[in-house]
Amino acid sequence: MNDGVGRVSDANNISDVCVLIPTLNESETIHDIVREFREHDYRVVVIDGNSTDDTRKLARDAGAEVIIQTGKGKGQAVTQAFSTLKDEYVVMIDGDGTYLPVEVDAMLAPILSGEADHVIGNRFANFSKGAFTKLNLFGNMILNKLFCHIYGVCPKDILSGYRAFNKNAYKAIELNKTGFEIETEITVECVKKGLRIVEVPITYLARHEDAQTKLNPLRDGFKIGMTIQKLAKWFNPKFYFVVPGVLFTLSGVGVGIYVVNEWLNNVTHVPLTILATLLVTIGLQLFIFAMIADMIATLHQETLREFRYVLQKGR
Repeated sequence: MNDGVGRVSDANNISDVCVLIPTLNESETIHDIVREFREHDYRVVVIDGNSTDDTRKLARDAGAEVIIQTGKGKGQAVTQAFSTLKDEYVVMIDGDGTYLPVEVDAMLAPILSGEADHVIGNRFANFSKGAFTKLNLFGNMILNKLFCHIYGVCPKDILSGYRAFNKNAYKAIELNKTGFEIETEITVECVKKGLRIVEVPITYLARHEDAQTKLNPLRDGFKIGMTIQKLAKWFNPKFYFVVPGVLFTLSGVGVGIYVVNEWLNNVTHVPLTILATLLVTIGLQLFIFAMIADMIATLHQETLREFRYVLQKGR
């Protein structure tokens, strides 16, 4: 994981860039965002989740191509867009005005220089007052540390909505999530596929006073955490199986200690004895599954690395 900053100086590169903006009721901010990108000749595609306000009209008036989303949720919008776009480079940015279009050059620089396949804008490098609540900051810290522990790659901001991709990256990643878990899934997919990820410092602003957030910190934070954990079974199955294995084993040991203590006092608990045995047995089985799954995953990852090497060598 590196930090990179730069500027897009080649006008030919701009014609190869598509700015993708997933929207839902962003009438307060979308016109200015699109206009600023269009002033610098970037092609802008707004994929709209059936907004009930003037988002689509304002986006078109500012010069964007507008696509109506076929499903619901930000994740579905991104998946739909990635499947249809054919541009060499894609910049993804939220339409709520919390990110600065002017920083698109810094986002694209590592990709255009060949340093990265995917760029993540690090919001924590420079965020304004009111951009995060204390709960947001704490939740982001926990989720970033959890991601780092499971995947062995430690981005500073896995939930950033400001991202850039080359065509190899956005066509290679396979997405299934439909909601705000999509940023996490994108990062996981890039790690799984061995794509080069670079983070660049960006500015993060507080939301427009008339724009309501669609993110529920507790509900969506829990979903994102579960996404990190569920996707671990494909990348780090050892963690996926060991965590419940530890819980089952410790529970069994705890029940067993209670049963033995009662037995020493001439009180017999047959059902609890059976329960303790089952819990410990399940825990030990999960440890065995973890070792087997880890060996399979390691072999799979090594095979994919060899396959990519052969493909790159043959080009």
